Formats: sequence, structure tokens, C-alpha cells
Amino acid sequence: MKDERYYYVYINTNRWNSVLYTGVTNNLLNRNYYHKTKENKQSFTAKYKTDKLVYYEAFNDINDAISREKQIKAGSRKKKIDLIKTINPKWRDLSEDLCS
Repeated sequence: MKDERYYYVYINTNRWNSVLYTGVTNNLLNRNYYHKTKENKQSFTAKYKTDKLVYYEAFNDINDAISREKQIKAGSRKKKIDLIKTINPKWRDLSEDLCS
């Protein structure tokens, strides 16, 4: 039996919701921790303090996840905001849900 593996496309923002960062990972909990603790001080997410998880999607195939990440990144800011609002209209930090 093959283990189910998930890949996540996610969008982070800062506390003012003014900067959006789109990424892909196979471990959303660890990646979220990495962003919150600003492990790499030189990274975009540390520099712009984008440590609030506001959107994510799960995929079974890494190629689908990468394709979706590219699609989201290519979209306008308005498209990203509309996407976030579909599942998170109040822009709350969804990382709290990951721990439960």
C-alpha cells in the first residue's frame, strides 16, 4: 500500500494584508513554522513579514501543485485576493487550523 502524500499551494500575507506570497510545499505545517520563525533572514517572507497563512490547496501530485502555483503567481493581485476570499473572507490566519 502506497502512503498518501500531499503537496500544498499556499498564500501567505503580512499582518496588514498588503504583501502576498505564493509557495508550494509537501509539508505545510513545517513550512508555516519556517515562515513564522523567519529561519532565513534574507528570504522574501522574512523581509516582508509574510507569515500569516490565508489560503491553501492540497494536491496528490507534485506536478499539479507546481502547475497551480504558477497559475496563481501569474494572476493579478485582484485574482489572488478573490481566491483568498473564496475560503477565507476575513483573512484570518489559517495556520491555527493546522495544529488542530
